[in-house]
Amino acid sequence: MARVPAIVASVLNRVRKSPRTLARHYRARRPHPTLELVRQPHPWPRALGLAAVVLLGAWLGLLIVGNVRVPVGPMDTTMTLRPSLSGGTKINVSPLGALELNSHHAPLRLDVNVDQLDPVRAQALVDHPERLSGLQDEVARDVEHGTLDVALRSCIAVVSGATALGLAVYRRPRRALAAGGTALALLVACGASVYATWNPDSVLEPKYSGLLSSAPSLVGNARNIVTEFDVYQKELARLVTNVTKLYDVTSTLPAYQPDPSTIRVLHVSDIHLNPASWKIIASLVDQYKVNVIVDTGDTMDHGSAAENGFLDPIADLGAPYVWVRGNHDSDVTQHYLQGMKNVHVLDGGRAETIGGLRFAGMGDPQFTPDRSKTLGAAQSEELAGARLATDLSDQKSAGTPVDVAMVHEPSAARVVDGEVPLVLCGHLHHEGDEILPRGTRLRMEGSTGGSGLRALEHKYPAPIEASILYFDRDTRRLQAWDAIKLGGLGETTAEVTRHLPDENKPGAAPSTPAPSAPSSSAP
Repeated sequence: MARVPAIVASVLNRVRKSPRTLARHYRARRPHPTLELVRQPHPWPRALGLAAVVLLGAWLGLLIVGNVRVPVGPMDTTMTLRPSLSGGTKINVSPLGALELNSHHAPLRLDVNVDQLDPVRAQALVDHPERLSGLQDEVARDVEHGTLDVALRSCIAVVSGATALGLAVYRRPRRALAAGGTALALLVACGASVYATWNPDSVLEPKYSGLLSSAPSLVGNARNIVTEFDVYQKELARLVTNVTKLYDVTSTLPAYQPDPSTIRVLHVSDIHLNPASWKIIASLVDQYKVNVIVDTGDTMDHGSAAENGFLDPIADLGAPYVWVRGNHDSDVTQHYLQGMKNVHVLDGGRAETIGGLRFAGMGDPQFTPDRSKTLGAAQSEELAGARLATDLSDQKSAGTPVDVAMVHEPSAARVVDGEVPLVLCGHLHHEGDEILPRGTRLRMEGSTGGSGLRALEHKYPAPIEASILYFDRDTRRLQAWDAIKLGGLGETTAEVTRHLPDENKPGAAPSTPAPSAPSSSAP
């Protein structure tokens, strides 16, 4: 009986040891784990991916939800925020063209599309003209409400678009919310940039394109306009009023109230035998009611006598023609023009009062129709400029100061700095404006002939450029100018950009130049 417990104890010991035995057996057959280094993902690709999702989602949101229909005065408009590298405001007046305002600098542009003119509201303005006096307040309220509405909807659209795309891409709520939050932060930053760079005075310097650019733009005394009107609201109301008239009777679109006393000067240069230029000049003279045409040279290409017949249309342009010789114009060219009626050739510092302004000019000392480089060319240009500066100084001492000096080369123009308020030139075939160190403004005109036959030398044709300069009749100082740019050979584009001198912009200190004494003949 004593052996039974011993057997039982042996069995029980084996049973207790069996799990450990099985475990050792399992561990012996199972391969041992090996340590392996796993490269963690870099944070920059993840951040770039999130940024791409945010931008794409925000853009899609603006496309889908960002349009706001707003009645502005008698017109129905659609306001939209769009991504842009330059910012600003673009007003599309289909089918007449567009106006661009440099209203702000931010990666967002405000597009305002004039969809249609409401016939009932437009007819009410026609039947009751007294309502135009209150139109400015109505337009200001409409624009303010529409801008706030489009900003709120755009905010919702941007955040919703980025969140939805983040959820579709990442399939994780936290990443989707991060995308929406990033989009909201970007939109707030853009709003802050718009607020910081907001420029309501941009409506004074619009850029026209399309058919709007062919409408005459009349300007009065710019300082009176700035001081007497609340710039943004008044000009915006005037824009709406005139667009209404354009739709109704296809009339003009003046940027300011017409001032009959303003002197309007058309500046052309570097025609280079382009016969189309005469029709363009005649059209500008008629539309802008030009008082004087000034030509800073290179009217010809080779200056030969055979080309003289090209100049005959000048007699029928409808305004006095003031001319200085360029390096493509010969003495033969100059002699032919001197014999033409209503043409005033200025050379050797000769001064003459024409159309209420006193002009003086110096012909180009070089004659290089083959565009050759001659030895001492720069020195000869500077010498010509110095001779003109001396003559301008003598005119000032005699009590008959010159209002506008004319040369062909910019290098000659720089030498007259301090002797005249404004000097005009050409030669380089592109428009430019600069205040010289001693206060003289240098205005360089592009090619009114589109570089002539040279328009075919480059990939894209050169544009046709001209400027309308507005002068105050009392002070004879430049008040504003319109830079006109037409598409070159084979193109049909047109742009007109309004510019104001710094002294005529809102907030500038008024200048009190000494007016020149009137004179009817050259010394």
